Amino acid sequence: MYRNFVFQSFHMKATQNHTIYDVIISGAGPVGLFLACELALAGCSVLILEKASDPHSPLKKLPFGVRGLSSLSVESLYRRGLFNELEVPKRLFNPHLGAVEGPRRQVGHFGGIPFREGNIDVSQWKYRLPGSTEASAMSEMDELETVLTRRAEALGVRIKRGFAIADFHSSSEVVTVFSSDQSFTGQWLVGCDGSRSVVRKAGGFEFAGTEPEFTGYSAMVDIVDPSMLKPGRNLTSRGMYLQSQPGYFAIQDFDGGAFHNTGKPVTLEHIQEVLRRISDTDVTLSALHIATTWTDRSRQATAYRKGRVLLAGDAAHIHAPLGGQGLNLGLGDAMNLGWKLAETIQGRAPEGLLDSYYSERYPVGVQVLDWSRAQVAIMRPDPHARALNAVMRDLMDTKDGATYIAGRLWGIYTHYDLGGGHPLVGYSVPNFEFRDGGRVGDLMHDGRGILLDFGEHASMKTYADRVRYISGEVVDSLGLNAVLVRPDGIVAWASDGEPGFEGLGKAMDRWFR
Repeated sequence: MYRNFVFQSFHMKATQNHTIYDVIISGAGPVGLFLACELALAGCSVLILEKASDPHSPLKKLPFGVRGLSSLSVESLYRRGLFNELEVPKRLFNPHLGAVEGPRRQVGHFGGIPFREGNIDVSQWKYRLPGSTEASAMSEMDELETVLTRRAEALGVRIKRGFAIADFHSSSEVVTVFSSDQSFTGQWLVGCDGSRSVVRKAGGFEFAGTEPEFTGYSAMVDIVDPSMLKPGRNLTSRGMYLQSQPGYFAIQDFDGGAFHNTGKPVTLEHIQEVLRRISDTDVTLSALHIATTWTDRSRQATAYRKGRVLLAGDAAHIHAPLGGQGLNLGLGDAMNLGWKLAETIQGRAPEGLLDSYYSERYPVGVQVLDWSRAQVAIMRPDPHARALNAVMRDLMDTKDGATYIAGRLWGIYTHYDLGGGHPLVGYSVPNFEFRDGGRVGDLMHDGRGILLDFGEHASMKTYADRVRYISGEVVDSLGLNAVLVRPDGIVAWASDGEPGFEGLGKAMDRWFR
């Protein structure tokens, strides 16, 4: 599954008993771990510094820790042989796997407005083949981190827990990171350390955006009379409360983020007062087991790189955690950045390759933040928001409306502007099935770029020294003749006639040295 030379090809250096890593990553969440896996798979030495001593937290377990995985996240994990390691990835939507569970079954939401399985018209997703991975799935955060940790350690990544980065110093050649009374040195530093990123702050990155409209609460409580509160999502004249299971709540109190900004712990008395006010009931809570707060503050770093320091995940962008888009946005950052940074470290990167991380991922972040703000806008407890909510509810109960919303939220429509060429360029490669039963995604476990030749053009073999050349007949080529795929699964070049070798050569030079 892995490259045989991974452990032998590390660029780890030792100077006066001080190890110099290729990359130091701050943060051992899903984004930091997945990035570490990508780098190590490409032969880089990686150190992760994580401030928490214990990787397990009740907030990462059911039901608080359940997150929706978008199409692109599922595809990324599948292409590295990781998706099937999740014990029970709960399927949300894959019309090609078994019978439809019910046309009115909810498979997602936008601002609390559900869209239904029967309304999604997959024929509108032109390049999505039958037998593809799930368009959306659910996973527990704790399990996802466990799977990624296991893979990272198998690839030689060193993870040090209980080491919070306090500061760093960057030169033209290395970055020295300070944690407690120790220091660590790497050629590069990547901040994957969350919304309050020390790397972002110490690096002087501008973090621009909008302030919150609400304080969100996630809490597990005991209720004296559970019948007083309705299950599911409930919009009220004062906010919203969602009871996913008895005693498990998410609450939105439109206080401008005031309580969250105080930094005060959530007490039983406080959560009871908030729940009573939002639900307009006299509900009584007898116990508070766990609670945390969050907001819809939406900010994005105006640059993702300064010299040898980069940002990814929540360190680069934050927004309301509606629909789990933050996790997917971060995993997309890691998949995009990993191979580009590895090629740069190993001296194989074409000019401008690392800069394309920002030019490709920043616009995606802008879109997600805007969609997050739009969801908040239709959840406000005022007449204008209620009117917008009603209009959106009608639109989302149509095939075109549900298909478009699902395609955007699940990443089906995510596209990088790579300029000109075939309409598939810049999108995720379809999971083509070869006549022998193999699929493209199963051939990407080693993290290499691939040149797919469906017409067996002998002259294409000349590129086999730069990418993995694969020829053969597929069940459905979608009218394509040949496809060049980057290590992150993005189509860099495609042809639906006789391959234009000039276009292929330019694409090769742009992405593969």
